[in-house]
Amino acid sequence: MQEVRGFNHLTLNVGNLEKTISFYTEILQMTLCHRGRRDAYLEWGNAWICIVEEPDFASVPARVLGMNHIAFYIEESGFQSAVRLLRERGVTIVRGPLKRGAGWSVNFLDNNGIEFELHTSTLAERMSVWS
Repeated sequence: MQEVRGFNHLTLNVGNLEKTISFYTEILQMTLCHRGRRDAYLEWGNAWICIVEEPDFASVPARVLGMNHIAFYIEESGFQSAVRLLRERGVTIVRGPLKRGAGWSVNFLDNNGIEFELHTSTLAERMSVWS
């Protein structure tokens, strides 16, 4: 098998496509690349996210099984301004900002209750603290 080169994309089921597109583009400043009837594709730095509208999403209890959170790397120089922007836009911060290992983290919820993390260290930097 070919060597994995990095994170490619993530597909999320959401309850309301329009509200999620608005949250991701207006608050998180992702770039909308494609809008379909029940899905959309957005870019955020070098990563991309596909969101798919699921009509029965509200009936699924949050935090049952599956994904815990989505983490994205940002430079430490921009971390405090990112946190300030989240607060200014009324985003629910669930943890942080706090120093975790070699970097800073802040965890927050999108409009569907999906947990995101912005983190300032790479995997190698995190492992160097733990080894």
